[in-house]
Amino acid sequence: MSIAMKLAMIGLWGALLASALAVVWSRHETRRLFIELQSLHAERDALDIEWGQLKLEQSAWSTHGRVEQTARGSLHMVIPRPDEVRIVTP
Repeated sequence: MSIAMKLAMIGLWGALLASALAVVWSRHETRRLFIELQSLHAERDALDIEWGQLKLEQSAWSTHGRVEQTARGSLHMVIPRPDEVRIVTP
């Protein structure tokens, strides 16, 4: 076996080792990114649920009856008598 053949064999073995390490790293990176993706999907789903609950709570707090009850109780507001109402035209 000549020196050129030995160097070619060493080069091929080096390329094979580098290729194998690249495959292992690539598979590891793919798994890591997939796990991160699943985590982000779970977080998105949780935020979607929270958003729905907040929208429901907002609609419950903004009903006309609730607003009127708060205006009367906390702010001591009353509906004006008809003689207290003034209509302003532009």
